[in-house]
Amino acid sequence: MTITGAGTNVRPLAPGQRARLLVGDIDGGEPRLVHETADSALEAPNWSPDGRWLVVNQDGLLLRIPADAAPGDGVLPEVIDTGGITDANNDHVLSPDGATIYLSAGDGHIHAVPFTGGPARRVTNDRGPGPFRHFLHGVSPDGLTLSYVGVEPYGGDEWGYRNIFTLPSTGGPDTRLTDTPAPADGPEFTPDGDWILFNSEHGAATPGHAQLFRMRPDGSDLTRLTSDERVNWFPHPSPDGRHILFISFPPGTEGHPADRDVVLRLLGPDGGTPRDLLAFFGGQGSLNVNSWSPDSRHFAYVDYPVDLPLDGGPAGTRPA
Repeated sequence: MTITGAGTNVRPLAPGQRARLLVGDIDGGEPRLVHETADSALEAPNWSPDGRWLVVNQDGLLLRIPADAAPGDGVLPEVIDTGGITDANNDHVLSPDGATIYLSAGDGHIHAVPFTGGPARRVTNDRGPGPFRHFLHGVSPDGLTLSYVGVEPYGGDEWGYRNIFTLPSTGGPDTRLTDTPAPADGPEFTPDGDWILFNSEHGAATPGHAQLFRMRPDGSDLTRLTSDERVNWFPHPSPDGRHILFISFPPGTEGHPADRDVVLRLLGPDGGTPRDLLAFFGGQGSLNVNSWSPDSRHFAYVDYPVDLPLDGGPAGTRPA
């Protein structure tokens, strides 16, 4: 595979820290290690619709590795040719047919590249008058529509106004679904296409207290799905529509920072009481995008333990 250049969006790890790509299951069984590295952070796994591959970003590049890989089997991630894009971030999704990867890049735009690698096609529009950044999170079940977070200036902050939009996956006009100073993120379509799930600080009494919501694809019927003391981010519906997997931060967290004690939780499609699945050291990069397996039984995620030897063992001190 032709590599067009080294990655230019590197997230370093702390001394003694590792990034581990793991597979968990909805029954809370022991996670399975797929790959680990101490070089720099792996982030945001996707699971290919055919069940064969996991896709992650590292250093601004996209990598794929067989979903059944394990340390010691000699299988290493391979770089996907993204047509010269070397500053991809952790917002990338696969089309329902698995043929296309949509990714957000350092230019603030969303691009489409073949899963097998090749030229990139910019999907998003130029907007103004000020800076506007697109952060991708979802694709509709028919593959025709993308859902993303649009970031605009507000109150002197270039990142201050974060709302949800859709646009055709082939390019076309944007549709604004929310228009509020309450930050929103993580919009994903449910597998039946009836809803968009997302997290928002809508109605929050304290800054940063994000909860999970859903709305119709036209922005109507806003419904709150969680209401608890924790800070809940990135709702991911399972392919069978029975579960919502999300990452939960400790009370008082603002945003979705790295290097926190977090919990992966499972919720029913209409809300209710979430069930805790896994607790680990992670946060940013662990579960930013949908990572469900096609059978809705497993999911991929990344943790970032410190002073954990290659053969496993107790975690040591954590970075401040």
